[in-house]
Amino acid sequence: MMMMTPHIRKFVLTAHITSSVGLIGAIGGFLALSVAGLTSQTAELVRAAYLAMELTAWFVILPLAFVSLLIGIVQSLGTPWGLFRYYWIVAKLLLTVLAIAVLLLQMRLISDMADVAAGTALTAADFWEARMSLVVHAGGGLLVLLVPMVLSVYKPQGRTRYGRRKREEPQLLSQP
Repeated sequence: MMMMTPHIRKFVLTAHITSSVGLIGAIGGFLALSVAGLTSQTAELVRAAYLAMELTAWFVILPLAFVSLLIGIVQSLGTPWGLFRYYWIVAKLLLTVLAIAVLLLQMRLISDMADVAAGTALTAADFWEARMSLVVHAGGGLLVLLVPMVLSVYKPQGRTRYGRRKREEPQLLSQP
């Protein structure tokens, strides 16, 4: 495995933190828009919320999600932490992939709601389940992505079987 220089490592870490925090912030904004779209009695505000949600999802959330995932993988492969050596890193990877998968599944609904909002005025009863789904998924996504942040800060102990084996390899090679 090729390790990054300290300058490159700091740059990659900064990029990862920036994209991850940006993603959490964008999802928070999306959640606010989805709540406004669900609860507002003003047709113009409802329409604007769903149109803004589509733009936010396609041009902010989705790109930041993939950038955060990609940079996280690059970062883990270029540092001693590795990608599969610690349970907390594997958990971060799995949670991020899960969040992106759910996001990709929700993109159709987001675009459909924006199309409906662009063409008609929505009442409080229109598309209730779909609108509620957007609120629930945004809130759930926000909670799911806060977990990797906490894991990054606390770095709970626990190496994977692969991580234990990799840690022991140098010791085995140095024994006569």
